[in-house]
Amino acid sequence: MSAAVVDLNQNEIDFAPSPDEVARRAYFSYVNEGSPPGRHVQHWLKAEAELIAERKLTRVHGFTTRRK
Repeated sequence: MSAAVVDLNQNEIDFAPSPDEVARRAYFSYVNEGSPPGRHVQHWLKAEAELIAERKLTRVHGFTTRRK
């Protein structure tokens, strides 16, 4: 396996959206659903999953920024 593939796989494993990104996405989901009470955990988990899925899509299509 090449070093680039190993590096890519490790980056996918290490990726986690920042709490600020998740909070912003969860808030907009909350507002768009009419601000229902008692669903903050569901909004947070949904937002986190969406951000991770988006990251995977950008990795597949090669739209990444390399950080070292």
